Amino acid sequence: MRIAFIGLGNMGGGMAANLVKAGHDVRAFDLSDDALAAAKDAGCTTFTSASEACAEAEAVVSMLPNGAIVKSVYESDVIGKAPQGAVFLDCSTIDVATAREVISAAESAGYDMVDAPVSGGIAAANGGTLTFMVGGAESAFERAKPILEAMGKAVIHAGDAGNGQAAKICNNMLLAIHMAGTCEAFKMAEKLGLEAQTFYDISSVSSGQNWSMTSYCPVPGVGPQSPSDNDYQGGFATALMLKDLRLAMEAADSADAPVPMGARAAALYEDFNGAGNGGLDFSAIIKML
Repeated sequence: MRIAFIGLGNMGGGMAANLVKAGHDVRAFDLSDDALAAAKDAGCTTFTSASEACAEAEAVVSMLPNGAIVKSVYESDVIGKAPQGAVFLDCSTIDVATAREVISAAESAGYDMVDAPVSGGIAAANGGTLTFMVGGAESAFERAKPILEAMGKAVIHAGDAGNGQAAKICNNMLLAIHMAGTCEAFKMAEKLGLEAQTFYDISSVSSGQNWSMTSYCPVPGVGPQSPSDNDYQGGFATALMLKDLRLAMEAADSADAPVPMGARAAALYEDFNGAGNGGLDFSAIIKML
């Protein structure tokens, strides 16, 4: 399949490369010359504009920084530029309202489109083991699914347009809450004279067990390998977690959904990011304690 891929950053570059490995003809565009060069090395054909990349594409995949950019790119370079019959897959993490607006515009112009944000981070993007949460019509999902399966280990239909974004921000709000609580528990155990490994051995098989503890432990040298073992480099940056938490807070306000724990987690990450820690993995919030 001829697939235009727009946005070749830390996540998009690996995703595009996996589409090439799956046998697709990937037509890549990014504003960064370095990103384009890396995509070319991975087997993509590169273009000097998004509209040129889309011109003969049967599918368009995008991985962009925010909703405003997604809306602008689709309005100016994708809708009406890609051939009729193409399917669009936006894998960016953006606000629910913009996702639904862009999908509605695409559908009005005769295209199928889904929102398909991801979970898994850079390593999963490179390894083709992402999880995709997909919103959109059943027919659009069925068209998008084989493309997403070339980049991930799980592709789950979340329902109507925008529901992929809803699933992503709810999931990451819960992740932030779990991580903050896990960090508190480890530091409290330390201050009470309980060694981190001993606490891990107990809590990891008890009711306090959670993913942030047993798969992504914020304490160096405890549990499986994680960013804490690399001085909190790599992984999922604090700035990106904060982006998702801000989206979650906006969505909660619009839906009149009470999220007291989510709001507290968002406030903690605002403080941690504001202290110059945006580039550290989000588990580094343990440093605040």
